[in-house]
Amino acid sequence: MGQPLHLTGTIVVGDTAEIDECWVVDGRLTLDEPADPAREVEGWVLSGLVDVHCHIGLGPGGAVSVEEAEVQAKADREAGTLLVRDAGSPQDTRWVQQRTDLPRLIRAGHHLARPKRYLRHYGRELDDVTRLPQAMAEEAASGDGWVKIVADWIDRSEGADSDLRPLWPADVLAEGVAAAHEAGAKVTAHAFSREVVDDLLDAGIDGIEHGTGMTADHIAEAARRRIPVTPTLLQVDHFAGFAAQAGAKYPVYARRMLAMHERRHAQVRAFHEAGVPLLMGSDAGGTIAHGSLPAELAEVVRAGVPVLDVVAAASWRARDLLGVPGIREGAPADVVVYAADPREDVAVLERPQAVVLRGELV
Repeated sequence: MGQPLHLTGTIVVGDTAEIDECWVVDGRLTLDEPADPAREVEGWVLSGLVDVHCHIGLGPGGAVSVEEAEVQAKADREAGTLLVRDAGSPQDTRWVQQRTDLPRLIRAGHHLARPKRYLRHYGRELDDVTRLPQAMAEEAASGDGWVKIVADWIDRSEGADSDLRPLWPADVLAEGVAAAHEAGAKVTAHAFSREVVDDLLDAGIDGIEHGTGMTADHIAEAARRRIPVTPTLLQVDHFAGFAAQAGAKYPVYARRMLAMHERRHAQVRAFHEAGVPLLMGSDAGGTIAHGSLPAELAEVVRAGVPVLDVVAAASWRARDLLGVPGIREGAPADVVVYAADPREDVAVLERPQAVVLRGELV
């Protein structure tokens, strides 16, 4: 490994825990000063940021080349994102995990969807809905402890009455979640609409992505069960455009998307005020650029969530939830250093002073 590093300043360990120095030796954090000379790195130090809704290997038309996926991963890294929970990718990205210069990756495999009920070329499409449990077990076996399903999307077969509809019968969905759990994986679900959330909660879902249609009762139940929600406000900001595109052809859908767009900030405040565990995800890949997590965090703060909670949700709290160590003795040295305290000004996250990945200054 390279020269030891001496991290000094304010090193944020948790919500209320700080230390003023530690070292990076042989790729790991330690409180014990090494015998060899160390390079000084001073500032506000956080555990590397965590993007829990990110699509390395996905572009607007589906899977991208390995070369483009590498560019995506490096953009995330340079923004301070050192841990990614994949939220579905049409590319087999296990190669990313072999690269010591790229963010750590927790893979969820392919999105699971239905033909004509999601974006083309993005997911693994099941012609027969009854195949969902088997497919979820297969994705669980090939991933890293998470499975991602698309739970709702517009059904265009109803003409002007077309709207968001669940993709899976409730009993099949429950069987699928049980199959993933039996295989040792958790399940998170794309969910825009109100109607699909009851089925997800009844099935024992482990996470909800977007959550734009969740009611006060849904939010209270998610808080009670400690089911994390990832708001993806950068994506939800596109809902007004989706509504405009739907226009007169799909007016019911358009009205719903516009209404959810208008209340997007209030929805996120409701999650926070109810005590729902919040996770932070950029939804990068497809239409959103990689490296956008700091912009997502700024948008959540703009919605009214306190900056401390937003930063925590994107760093040490996310690592705790995913079972990945943050700043502690012997942990892998994946940290980001800033010139000012991001817990006081979220804009600081846009300008990392230093990024340390696997003990190496990037």
